[in-house]
Amino acid sequence: MKDNPSSSIQNNCRCPCPIETSLRLIGGKYKALILWKLMNRTLRFSELRKQIPKATPKMLTQQLRELEQDGLVLRQVYAVVPPKVEYSLTTKGQSLEPVLQALCSWGMTFLNKAGEHAD
Repeated sequence: MKDNPSSSIQNNCRCPCPIETSLRLIGGKYKALILWKLMNRTLRFSELRKQIPKATPKMLTQQLRELEQDGLVLRQVYAVVPPKVEYSLTTKGQSLEPVLQALCSWGMTFLNKAGEHAD
């Protein structure tokens, strides 16, 4: 049986793993879903909460902060009363669209084969 050349590279390389890096950036409990909801639109925190009802406000805030720190999400604060905060994707966040589209497509196929329906 021949060794897979790419697997020996993966096992011997001390470089950061691209899959591990990708999952670190978008693999949080709600990160991919937040990115998907923000794709091509800007939403306020309350709108995100309605779009992702299973996420507690604390968890949603934590995930948004991490996405902002990683440069994927832009948080825009407006100096008005009451305070207005909007979230949108940065250029780096927008570059994840093909990845998220692929995840959506794979998930639809999986649900169809399992006889379930997507939301």
